[in-house]
Amino acid sequence: MTRNPVLLAFGGLLAMAAGIGMGRFVYTPILPPMVEALGLTKSAAGLVASANFLGYLLGALLAAVRLPGSRRAWLLGALAVNALCLAAMAAASTLLPFLALRLLAGMASAFCLIFASALVLDRLAAAGRGGLSALHFAGVGVGIAVSAATVALLRDWQAMWLAAAALATVAGLAVVAIVPPEAAPAAAATRATRSRPSGGFLVLAVAYFLFGLGYVITATFLIDIVRGTPAIRHFEPYAWVLVGLGAAPSVLLWTAIGRRIGLLQAFAVACVVEALGVLASVLWLTTAGVVLAALCLGGTFMGLTALGLVAAREAGDGDPRGRIALMTAAFGLGQIIGPVVAGVVYDATGSLVGPSVAAAAGLVIAAALALLAVRRPAA
Repeated sequence: MTRNPVLLAFGGLLAMAAGIGMGRFVYTPILPPMVEALGLTKSAAGLVASANFLGYLLGALLAAVRLPGSRRAWLLGALAVNALCLAAMAAASTLLPFLALRLLAGMASAFCLIFASALVLDRLAAAGRGGLSALHFAGVGVGIAVSAATVALLRDWQAMWLAAAALATVAGLAVVAIVPPEAAPAAAATRATRSRPSGGFLVLAVAYFLFGLGYVITATFLIDIVRGTPAIRHFEPYAWVLVGLGAAPSVLLWTAIGRRIGLLQAFAVACVVEALGVLASVLWLTTAGVVLAALCLGGTFMGLTALGLVAAREAGDGDPRGRIALMTAAFGLGQIIGPVVAGVVYDATGSLVGPSVAAAAGLVIAAALALLAVRRPAA
């Protein structure tokens, strides 16, 4: 049924690193030099980010339907599209192609997350090695750290996109070699079982939407904030690497906490920790404040993603892909709203304080909703 479970989880790590860590989040460290070179406004930068998140939402909704072919084929196709979109960003120079490419890349990222998670997590669970899911989800942090460290060595924004594309291509080729094809009977059985969510799933989905809304402003503009603040500009090459280093072990940490106090209780605690980081990113503009913001962001957002998706997987019967896709869509909707609103507010006021404080408040509400979902009985 599967190869070595550790090797399989490592294949999932590489897929998540390429499709999410690089495909989605490399935009953040590339954004400042790109804005300077092309004269983009914060509104335009936020719009490009939201185009990626809109693609992520559309990809999640599309993945929720019964697509023909195997999950592995869709995963490998998404990884190929992701690498091509990263490379094509280096050839673009105006807003319209940026929007189109990031939209398509967002769809590919959603497919990478959903199909890699459904494929790898199902196999690990069947092998009795569900704890290795932490290695799978650690790929996002690894992808962020590796791509951030790579682009920090470069000065030209176009070279940065090409370097990210090269890294994503290498990781994708490794996934081809490591993740084996599915067994047809198991895939057919999975498709035949309909998903039935529990009574608390809707509350959980709303909390996940607020999580997406709450983290995304800091995730989009943190490096831009650092570059725009003379006292901490020297920390720019390290801030996003620190986010990635915080993200890599975060899934292991938060899933361990989840086993101890409960998945949704851990989700609530992580939301509050992330809210502190969001506030630090705009209210404590010192090196220590940036370190706190980077560690709180990196140390929670993938942990929250994993906790939410695992909770969704357990919040009902049947094939979990539909619930995972709906959660991803709720998350994606929150991400679309955040960068656009933040960019418009910044261009009007010259500050990201207001949107960031609102985002932190959304995370606190998400924590409260997660605790409420604990008390909802199954339908």
